[in-house]
Amino acid sequence: MTKPQDGNPYIIIFSLWMLLFAASSQVMIISPILPRISEQLGTPVEILGNLVTVYAIMVGFFAIIMGPLSDKIGRRKILLIGTGFISLFLFLHYFVDSFWELLTVRAFAGMAGGVLSGAAVSYVGDYFPYEKRGWANGWIMSGIAMGQILGIPIGTYLADLFGFRVPFLIFGVIMALTFILIFLKVPQPNVELSKDRVTLKGSLEKYYKLLLRSEVRAVAIAYVAMFLSISIYVVYLPTWLENTFNVSGKAIASLFFVGGIANVITGPVAGKISDRIGRRKIIIISCLGLSIVMVSTTFVVTEFWFSYILFFLVMVLIAMRISPFQALSTELIKSDNRGSLMSLLVAIGQVGYGLGGAVAGPFYVQSGYVSNTIIGMFTILIMAYIVWRHVPEPDLNNED
Repeated sequence: MTKPQDGNPYIIIFSLWMLLFAASSQVMIISPILPRISEQLGTPVEILGNLVTVYAIMVGFFAIIMGPLSDKIGRRKILLIGTGFISLFLFLHYFVDSFWELLTVRAFAGMAGGVLSGAAVSYVGDYFPYEKRGWANGWIMSGIAMGQILGIPIGTYLADLFGFRVPFLIFGVIMALTFILIFLKVPQPNVELSKDRVTLKGSLEKYYKLLLRSEVRAVAIAYVAMFLSISIYVVYLPTWLENTFNVSGKAIASLFFVGGIANVITGPVAGKISDRIGRRKIIIISCLGLSIVMVSTTFVVTEFWFSYILFFLVMVLIAMRISPFQALSTELIKSDNRGSLMSLLVAIGQVGYGLGGAVAGPFYVQSGYVSNTIIGMFTILIMAYIVWRHVPEPDLNNED
């Protein structure tokens, strides 16, 4: 058994940062390279959103399976299993020759993503005390921002030059390096592991018991609303910008670069502030602001350069919400069920993300991008209401 706080916390944060950098980049890259995929595989634009949907479905399904297992065997082993398999499946993207082959490897990548889902956040919940989780989550979540600053622009540029397959190969290499770093430097936290036997029936009963708790149900619905709004709004934003302003993939890459700067600046600051003033206030403010920015998109962006300002604000508001919401969620339950809770929340959130990816395309084609912004606005307001009315700040004087 490892000693309490065994391992270097900065190396641990960097390892999880690399994981989120590669994992989030290989998800986010789909949106800016949709036009390249359509051109190179001869696929209609309206069905490309299914690449998002199939990934999300597989993430959700395997997250449900892996949650109880992570509570049983420990977060470190789950991190190793997930990073190992997702590296392999990202390499396979390089060999696809049709839309259906790409859809299949995205499904496999989703399986590995489901193994990893919630693992990094659960690890933070196990390793760091509550008063430092906002700080730790903020830095780790900045890996997503750096994916926007470096991963997405470089990946989009390489997709323009060499085809859409190359970015996935690069992210696979980074994930393989992450596997090595976790294997060498990331210990298993000294927390109580579940003693329950992991069975399908037992896992379903565990999730059912979690959902009997009103605050867990509220957070789960909030996760659905959060991922649904992001998916509906973001997936076809680059396509709308390309079609409306006749810009190149390089211009879209620069847009994600600007958004990533906003994210990397805001994430750690928001996490630290939430440690002091509480998570709920930060979450609600970000949701309200995001709803205004979303619905104003098609009216404000009359020239392409306006999109830089708008997307910067979008990323600031998203970053304000993510790390405080995750820190808040980790404290709803004790460590022996934390992996199951986070996996459940991620799985339910992926239902929203997958649904958003499936409906975003038809709405975009039939009613224009303005319909995507309106739906995104309403769903993010639903999240704000749920957090305001039904998600409590944890009582740190109470164990559970």
